[in-house]
Amino acid sequence: MRTTSCSRPRLLPTATDGISFEAIYTINWRPRQRSQPGVEEAVRTHVHTSALDTAACLPATDLLAAQDAVNAALPHSCRTAHYRLISARAVLQLPPDAQDFLQQQQADGHRVRRLRFLKTHLYDHPGLVVLDRLEHHPPGVLSDDHVAELQRLARLITSCDRWWSPLMQQWEQLGDGFSDTEKQQQAMLALLDSLKILNGGSLPAGAITPEPDAFAPATQGKAHP
Repeated sequence: MRTTSCSRPRLLPTATDGISFEAIYTINWRPRQRSQPGVEEAVRTHVHTSALDTAACLPATDLLAAQDAVNAALPHSCRTAHYRLISARAVLQLPPDAQDFLQQQQADGHRVRRLRFLKTHLYDHPGLVVLDRLEHHPPGVLSDDHVAELQRLARLITSCDRWWSPLMQQWEQLGDGFSDTEKQQQAMLALLDSLKILNGGSLPAGAITPEPDAFAPATQGKAHP
């Protein structure tokens, strides 16, 4: 029986764009009596070819799992006209530049997932913005005035969520029918007056009077009031 190992790693494709595995094979085999010259290289090629399709379906992010899958796909106890393959095993690794590329790709993916999480939760629940600011500062770091300002912001956001956000949505729908900015503002004031009339002449309890810039034209964006 002969044992053959690769003099240099051989590249295997992966399912991760821009990254290949480096495979180092250890092969046990026995030549036939009338084997031709170059049979050892034929053994290496046989084993490497057997790993190509499997490796191409595997991501480069889990090296150990990919190595197990490739080894499971390698031929064992195979006979050909020139040799008998007894066993084969591959050790996979990543080139240094691929490791750096993969780490950066994973960091970018983590950042994108975090941005999506923040967009979903902080946009849909803007009150969490206040908690996020508090979380980034240890107790005692923020001044009393800063904490009071955050508390005021929290109350304002709660009021906006309860009263002004639905009202602004209705205003934007009405404003889409007017090309004139002044008429868009008049539509908002009409809705505001309707609320007062329905509530006996005043805004509902808990509603905070909006700042003048809350009545900015809908064409300037749909930011939270």
